Amino acid sequence: MTELAVSPVTLDGSTGEGGGQILRTGLALSMVTGRPLHITRIRAGRAKPGLMRQHLACVQAAVAVCGGQADGAELGSQTLLFTPGAVQAGDYRFQIATAGSCLLVLQTVLPALMLADGESRVQLSGGTHNPMAPPFDFLERAFAPLVRRLGVGLDLQLQRRGFYPAGGGELVARITPSAQPLAPVDVMERGLLNNAWGEALVPGLARNIATRELEALGQRMGWTFEAGQLRQPPTRQNEGPGNALIATLEYEHVTEVFCQLGERSLSAEQVARRLVDEVRAYQRSSGALGPHLADQWMLPLALAVWRSGRAARYTCSEVTQHTATNAQTIALGLPVRVQITPVEGAMLVEITPKPNEDSA
Repeated sequence: MTELAVSPVTLDGSTGEGGGQILRTGLALSMVTGRPLHITRIRAGRAKPGLMRQHLACVQAAVAVCGGQADGAELGSQTLLFTPGAVQAGDYRFQIATAGSCLLVLQTVLPALMLADGESRVQLSGGTHNPMAPPFDFLERAFAPLVRRLGVGLDLQLQRRGFYPAGGGELVARITPSAQPLAPVDVMERGLLNNAWGEALVPGLARNIATRELEALGQRMGWTFEAGQLRQPPTRQNEGPGNALIATLEYEHVTEVFCQLGERSLSAEQVARRLVDEVRAYQRSSGALGPHLADQWMLPLALAVWRSGRAARYTCSEVTQHTATNAQTIALGLPVRVQITPVEGAMLVEITPKPNEDSA
């Protein structure tokens, strides 16, 4: 892997939305470029600032994948100096305590393993359906197919669901780097809608919660049980207690997944209403990607732009503060420009190589 200059990636963790995404993206950028990461004011925008257990799990996973060193990797720390080593393909297992999200740990190490010199297997245990984190279904159906379009093999297998606060979920990711340089792709349109459905997960809870959620969802979306558009997949009691209501929209060029988690304070009908509001906001836009996929897709695509020296772009329904912060962080760590502009009915994200930089 060609390294950039060894000047550190210096990040202020209070920038923008001020959450854990800056840390995760920073760790990923450090591993793929070989540049040390110096981050201060970690999660300064959160009620409990500093590193929590799930963020420490991301740091520890990064250390394991590249044989790096981390100074300041302790609970509550707001400053971290991470010095990466050489990324090693391999068989990894990471356990996230207190039902922290497995998917956020995978998000941290995936960019480096996409560019490694061989296939990797990553087994993760913890939460698979968490507040403030992408659920497994989103990564499997929406995110992974886009990554595969870059030429990378990404296979995700769910072995057991884990809900907050019990956790206990298990998943396996198999990552096969491309034999050729990463090939950036444009994702400008959704294409025709081929399929759409909703599903309710209620392990360890009364089944009538799922029925009420699905009925309310179907009433608003025009989906029916008879047409197979309203589903209750089998779950195991030991996967809960937990509740997730998920809508999947399969288009010609992209699949989008939206999820709302049930809470004690919310009725089944309120959960369904929140999910429909998310889906409708996306449908009113002409953007190819929804707000969460627009955020998650940015770093893998930026890596492809950097490695190939070719620009790429995509449209999305909206750019959240989370996404805007991610764009700023990526541009500090890679020799790329991320430009976000409004277009008719959507937002346009363009990632271009910086001129006069080593792009491969």
